[in-house]
Amino acid sequence: QVELVESGGRLVQAGGSLRLSCVASGRVFSTYIMGWFRQAPGKEREFVAAIDWTGASVLYVPSVHGRFTISRQKAKNTLFLHLNYLEVEDPAIYYCAASAHAFSTTDFQTGLPDYWGQGTPVTVAS
Repeated sequence: QVELVESGGRLVQAGGSLRLSCVASGRVFSTYIMGWFRQAPGKEREFVAAIDWTGASVLYVPSVHGRFTISRQKAKNTLFLHLNYLEVEDPAIYYCAASAHAFSTTDFQTGLPDYWGQGTPVTVAS
């Protein structure tokens, strides 16, 4: 069983920065493709970013490309999402997710991850 616990969400001014963290428990963490999704009120859940187990392959939704950075620290079983230049369109609950069966970040984006965190809220003040 894999448990994911996010943290770091808070209120930030537009144009500001934030770092979200996701700590994973479970011995297979290092081989899973992991990523972030978000869901704003009244909207469907949206893929944000993904990273493979090597850290060499990353994928972003176009709306955050160049502003957000995903990374992982395998030694600490932690996934990060650095959010820069936050915009009024970015507020949402951000969810960490992990997939045991995805074979690429693209597959992760289009598939359904096996494990989800409880989410952490990001609010942007204009």
